[in-house]
Amino acid sequence: MHEAPFMKTILYYFTGTGNSLAAARGLCARLGDCTLVPVASLAVTDKEIVPDADRVGIVCPVYFLGIPALVARFAGRLDLSRAGYTFAVLTMGGSGSSSALRQLDAILRTRSARGLDAGFAVRMPGNYVLMYAPPAFEKREMILAGSDREVAAIALTIDAGIVTKLPYSPFAALFHRLMYPRFAAGAPSSDRKFSVDERCTSCGTCVEVCPVQNIALSAGRPVWSHRCEQCMACIHLCPVQAIQAGRKTENRGRYRHPSVQVDDLIRQKGAS
Repeated sequence: MHEAPFMKTILYYFTGTGNSLAAARGLCARLGDCTLVPVASLAVTDKEIVPDADRVGIVCPVYFLGIPALVARFAGRLDLSRAGYTFAVLTMGGSGSSSALRQLDAILRTRSARGLDAGFAVRMPGNYVLMYAPPAFEKREMILAGSDREVAAIALTIDAGIVTKLPYSPFAALFHRLMYPRFAAGAPSSDRKFSVDERCTSCGTCVEVCPVQNIALSAGRPVWSHRCEQCMACIHLCPVQAIQAGRKTENRGRYRHPSVQVDDLIRQKGAS
């Protein structure tokens, strides 16, 4: 345990439908002097990032037992050598947090030989509508209530400066090696699965919420540019559910964290 108290915290976050932003907000509210910085807002350059804070954290989702490609690229630019305490909080609808935390730790160590002092996972409603439907209301509310308790407990650990050993699962590690490279290689062009139906109103919400500016309107309809992060923001946040990824998604419902507004997700590309 660290003996000296820490005063300032920077939390870098990436989110598609609000889970990781909600977790980051919950942590910041409990950690005192805390600043939220969206990872997407730092993607416009390739400059090194040296946080001016005693505590530095990363909050993001788990994608196929790993971290989002955007977060991986960001972590490769992050120099933690000046930080007193470093941590990550991963949100997930399923499993794989141990391999994702270790992936993130390994990337960070290539920059400054300094990795994570602690790593945590928070279960949240899953949003990968290409494979499954988001949980129904009652189950969703139960999961969200549990996530609030988990975030509160994690904040206590962080505030105390407790160093923890990163979790390890041989099965997660194996599946990460088998599945994640294929996912990462295919994610940019996976937007070829997306289409828009006659309900589209040309409102441009999909364009605005995409954290990597992968969507533009052409003749009033969205066109994807094949640099997708698979965050699912466009398909979940379309106000008329006009975006599909094949026939199965139409009846699978949509999800956004109830404490996060669409405008919050739009602002992720700029200053928080």
